[in-house]
Amino acid sequence: MRELILLRHAHAEPASTGQEDLDRPLSPVGLAEAEAAGKWLKENNLTPDSVLCSPARRTRETLEAVVGVIGYAEQKLEDAVYDATPGTLARLIDDRRDVERLLVVGHNPGLEQLVALMSDGSSSDYRGMPPGGIAVLQFDKTSAIEPGAASLTAFWWP
Repeated sequence: MRELILLRHAHAEPASTGQEDLDRPLSPVGLAEAEAAGKWLKENNLTPDSVLCSPARRTRETLEAVVGVIGYAEQKLEDAVYDATPGTLARLIDDRRDVERLLVVGHNPGLEQLVALMSDGSSSDYRGMPPGGIAVLQFDKTSAIEPGAASLTAFWWP
């Protein structure tokens, strides 16, 4: 079995005047949420083998806080994770079939729609994924990333 861990970035500061969305940092609450996410992953023995992370500052800071708790994992900033649709995320994940436990740090609505699509077969009835939330999906090693191919084995939020 392979595992996919989807982590939505923790709470971020609102954009200040003229600030790009990509440059929004975590808030103090968000930093605490990200550290809590790292603790939950560690306590549940869910250390990733590899990480794909959006280039947005808030996702990078979320990942830094998580890695500070769980220890180093191979990391790649992936531009396509920012503002990704479920289809884009599925393609990126499918390209990493060699990874047994992949962590993707990204954004809504793409992450929450991907959870619904992979576990229920439809992204039209997604239920939400709060900031700092984690969804763990498990699927067969040989399965393609496609609707209904995974089981949602854990869902956590700070």
